[in-house]
Amino acid sequence: MITSLGIVILFGLLFNVLFMKMKLPGLLGMLLLGVLLGPYCLDVLDDNLLLVSADFRKMALIVILLRAGLGISKEELNQVGKTALKMSFIPGIIEGLTIMTAAHFVLGFSWIQGGILGFIIAAVSPAVVVPQMIIFQEKRVGTQKAIPTLILASASIDDVVAITFFSAFLGLYSGQHVNVGIELFSIPLSIILGILSGVLLGLVLVKVFEKYHIRDTKKVLMILGVAILLTALETALKSKIEIAGLLGVMTIGFILLEKRQVVAKRLAVKFGKIWIFAEILLFVLVGAQVDVAVAFHAGLKGLIIIAIGLIGRSIGVMISTFKTGLTFKEQLFCVLAYIPKATVQAAIGGVPLMLGVESGDVMLAIAVLAIVVTAPLGAMLINWGAKKWLTVEV
Repeated sequence: MITSLGIVILFGLLFNVLFMKMKLPGLLGMLLLGVLLGPYCLDVLDDNLLLVSADFRKMALIVILLRAGLGISKEELNQVGKTALKMSFIPGIIEGLTIMTAAHFVLGFSWIQGGILGFIIAAVSPAVVVPQMIIFQEKRVGTQKAIPTLILASASIDDVVAITFFSAFLGLYSGQHVNVGIELFSIPLSIILGILSGVLLGLVLVKVFEKYHIRDTKKVLMILGVAILLTALETALKSKIEIAGLLGVMTIGFILLEKRQVVAKRLAVKFGKIWIFAEILLFVLVGAQVDVAVAFHAGLKGLIIIAIGLIGRSIGVMISTFKTGLTFKEQLFCVLAYIPKATVQAAIGGVPLMLGVESGDVMLAIAVLAIVVTAPLGAMLINWGAKKWLTVEV
């Protein structure tokens, strides 16, 4: 496994630099590298690395979400709070229901099968979106209206909504007694519990840092350890109660910034350095999960379903940002920022097939196709849209 890690790191750095030289997002190069090295192409990576791939990807995601939290101020959050809440729910729900309808008529799926597919595809990818928003924050792109913060805050909740609806439709298909009201109530409850967990852990860390003199490097390790345990708690309690663990992780960073601003800014720099390594693992290993042959199996109908879904999501974004003070071009940028899909689709795309859901193979194929098409396209369009439509704050 150690040899595979060495290959991933060295070639990940190389592909990152090459694609940036070509004026393309570095993550696009790393995703492509993952596809090439993965089991469905050259099959270079050790099986043991692929077995722990999900854990490595989650750890990398935790690093970037902590970094995001350390860059979100209360003023910015107050500025975009209501809009972020609307962006968290409306686009994803509209996209999921749009795909459900399209799958019923285009693929002949039942409404429940369509709902399962719809909310697999509906989740936006924080792995692709969050790093780019942090870069825009650092470069002061769109920060006058806190647009990067808006996307950061809403993207993490968007996933919670999509996964909850996916679980509900899966339960309906398997004949389980699913109370739709309770499922819908679990979404805000999950968000609240995630935020409260992050606030509590953040305050504990603040008290520890105030009482004891600890080097910044050790502080980073402590924060990272606490955040990993929070997501582990989320997994352990999943069958009993939902906790939005990743939202809690971001909240830890937010609390540290509010209570210990000077320290938080130093820690943000440290997490930025860790991210150089973590992003290689994240994007290369996400790419390694992609079976291009399966994606091609989805064919033209799969592309149509994804396109229809994105139209629904775009309408949802425009509704969410209507009369919010954003210009039409800034609204269009938010539409582009909500295109990429990768993280959730890689994690749950194969679940229906594994559970014996009829047409589960088609669902997996469309999920993989969504990653192949929207992750690179979305990453490129976000960069392009930022240059064209967002202003740089002086």
